[in-house]
Amino acid sequence: MQKKILIADDHYVVRMGASLLLHSTYEDLEIDFTETYEHVKEKISSQHYDLLMLDIDMPGSIYLEMVKELKGLDPDLKILMFSAYDEKTAVKYIMEGADGYLNKQQSESVVEAVTMIFRQGYYYSQQVAHHLLNNSKDVSPLFNLSKREFQIFKLLAEGNGNLEISNDLDIKMSTVSTFKKRIYEKLNVKSLAEIIKLYEKYNSGVTR
Repeated sequence: MQKKILIADDHYVVRMGASLLLHSTYEDLEIDFTETYEHVKEKISSQHYDLLMLDIDMPGSIYLEMVKELKGLDPDLKILMFSAYDEKTAVKYIMEGADGYLNKQQSESVVEAVTMIFRQGYYYSQQVAHHLLNNSKDVSPLFNLSKREFQIFKLLAEGNGNLEISNDLDIKMSTVSTFKKRIYEKLNVKSLAEIIKLYEKYNSGVTR
């Protein structure tokens, strides 16, 4: 299936540079452009993009609030923050729900970043990952869950059984059991009580 990306940056050189790099790997990639945050919202509201590359300082930016606002317009939208700010800023946007962060000084990694988001749903450069591990002691383990895993995790924490989850998500009971096992392994928990504790502690900071 053809992927569609929106590059939101007010610098022509940045937009064209990223576009050329991406097309060198993904020839059939559909790339759209915009220069202001207001236009970003208009485009996201009118059509679906698989990925948004978003500059923090573009005209009309509302900074951290952009992530939740855009996810509210399209919950399935993946957002890669593309900025010159350092890793401390990256952590803040990731905690708000951004799916990745790429420093503009590492723009040659744009293909890697986009590929990883398409494959696994998120991308952190080595520097950002290191900062998350060493300087953010309370980073939510829920970020390790896929969208479907998080849906099931949330339903479990809210007291739903396998049958209820199966009916709610229209999936087989065996599929629920498989996801449940995977969730327990990823979160390193052994009981529903531990699931509920994690939900109460971290859920408010995770957007899916």
